[in-house]
Amino acid sequence: MPETGNLAEAKADPQRWKALAFIAIAQLMVVLDATVVNIALPHAQASLHISDADRQWVITAYSLAFGGLLLFGGRISDLWGRKRAFIIGLVGFALASALGGSAVNEAMLLGARALQGVFGALLAPAALSLLTVTFTESKERAKAFGIFGAIAGAGGAVGLILGGVLTQYANWRWALFINIGFAVVAAIGAVLFIHEPEGARNRSRLDIPGVLLATTGLVALVYGFTKASTSGWGAGTTIGLFVAAAVLLVSFVVVEARVKAPLLPLRVITERNRGGAYLSLGLAIIGMYGLFLFLTYYLQENKGYSPVMTGVAFLPMIAGMITGSTQIGARLMNRVPPRYLMAPGFVVAALGMLILTQLSVTSSYATVVLPGLVLLGLGMGTAFMPAMSLSTYGVRATDAGVASAMTNTSQQVGGSIGTALLSTIAVNATTSFMKSHHGNPAYLAQGAIHGYVEAIWFAVGILIVSAVISYTLITAGREAVAPVTGGVGEEIADVAPMMMH
Repeated sequence: MPETGNLAEAKADPQRWKALAFIAIAQLMVVLDATVVNIALPHAQASLHISDADRQWVITAYSLAFGGLLLFGGRISDLWGRKRAFIIGLVGFALASALGGSAVNEAMLLGARALQGVFGALLAPAALSLLTVTFTESKERAKAFGIFGAIAGAGGAVGLILGGVLTQYANWRWALFINIGFAVVAAIGAVLFIHEPEGARNRSRLDIPGVLLATTGLVALVYGFTKASTSGWGAGTTIGLFVAAAVLLVSFVVVEARVKAPLLPLRVITERNRGGAYLSLGLAIIGMYGLFLFLTYYLQENKGYSPVMTGVAFLPMIAGMITGSTQIGARLMNRVPPRYLMAPGFVVAALGMLILTQLSVTSSYATVVLPGLVLLGLGMGTAFMPAMSLSTYGVRATDAGVASAMTNTSQQVGGSIGTALLSTIAVNATTSFMKSHHGNPAYLAQGAIHGYVEAIWFAVGILIVSAVISYTLITAGREAVAPVTGGVGEEIADVAPMMMH
């Protein structure tokens, strides 16, 4: 049947490349904020007298709000319009950052971090869906996603560098104040250069039960992993949170299958290519984010690196990601099916992790850390690009926001779970090692590195699983970079042709 309001036929926006620059700035701000605070945390903790037990909440308050509200944010951007949601998200994020940077006590900082998460959940899906509806020609779209994917992938490491520089040469508060500059530039650029296509807004009623079930379910899931890292897997609270998360998320699926205007139309995730992209990307992020944490501690505590040098040490990974995303992913995406980029990309990243399992007290940066980071960056950059493009492949324009939110949800929830899960594995391994050495302080450094290596082996396995999932589930051809389709009045999902693969 002929498509109505097909965005592929819409006239290309002459300002689209300028628009991409400002969308990318906003994405960089959101991604790097997840890690820029990590390096500043010890200084913030000392300044505001935050206890060791509570310091994790500076990170978790952000990820809980962000991960829990992303689907809601995606649907709001579909309802309000992506440009409006994007600008409101930027302004709110800047205000929350100003509040956090000015914090005079623990409660004020934690509240500001949670507020950042709320506005980040509105901003991130709006950014990706704006990209989706702005670039409608397949080759241009591949290039745009290459740039966006490189920034999304490298943002976490950029955050470590920026956090180090700001903490060492300015003040921990600048790790938050820096966001105001990003947000102001991106908001001005959005007003001037971003033009949302007509007919791409979804004006259906908001699914309140879906919002409540998805938000509480995701918060319970992320919080469960956080509690596991502090209280243990067998603790009553941990088990209770996982059971609650399972019940809430299953209830969410049941509700979404029945309501007329669901928060997350199940067609968005049940199509095998998009589902495979969300799942493989989320799993890969679990391995990657945990590694950031371990290497930061290894370089600072074992190698004696300063915060700035620690950040600089991650630069080869950023170079690898940008190369993988823009030079390999973007160039080949129009020529080969996505799974032939994603599966090898995850395998190369796993090889990088495998090299990092050789970490020891005496290992050098040049022979172990450097090659490991380069391969990890190259592999993840190559896989990120087609994964992010597939996440909105074939969705109706009216579902672009929520499909984009699923990409961010898989990354954010994956990052939160990864940090908690791999930290727990590392701590348990270190504890066992120290017990076997009768708690001898001479083995402390060796024990810590043993814990990191055990967790990194686990990350190798996760990346291999990501490769297998992407190769078996994703069957789309080179047309996977085709634009989102469908007008507001279209009743038949455009995923039907892909379901017949």
